[in-house]
Amino acid sequence: MPSRTEEANTPTPGDNTTSNGHGNSNLQRLSSDSRIKVLPGYRDDAASFEFLHEDHTVGNALRYIIMKNPEVEFCGYSIPHPAEPKMNLRIQTYEGTTVWDALAKGLDDLLDLCSVVEEKFITAREEFMERMQE
Repeated sequence: MPSRTEEANTPTPGDNTTSNGHGNSNLQRLSSDSRIKVLPGYRDDAASFEFLHEDHTVGNALRYIIMKNPEVEFCGYSIPHPAEPKMNLRIQTYEGTTVWDALAKGLDDLLDLCSVVEEKFITAREEFMERMQE
């Protein structure tokens, strides 16, 4: 069970401070999504996040994208139990960047990648359908 100190330091939706007291808009943006929870024991350079209703599909893709960031030292994910709809993600960063920034960048980059894949798929499907009508 988390101590009172850990519970008090766990960001809540709308909270705009990190463990060192500095404001961070990415933390506010991330914590506003009730499906993402910051697990106890976080720091600006190392934190674990719990994603509700996500699985290996998002976990592995997000881990891959976040690890491409040169300011990230480590990123890994786990599914605690197959019967629970939870995915845990651990991020550790080098000095000069925070886990909040790394996670926000990773989510943005993954969204951009998905948009490119969607556009290419739609274009290829339309070309295929045109060839089939000939």
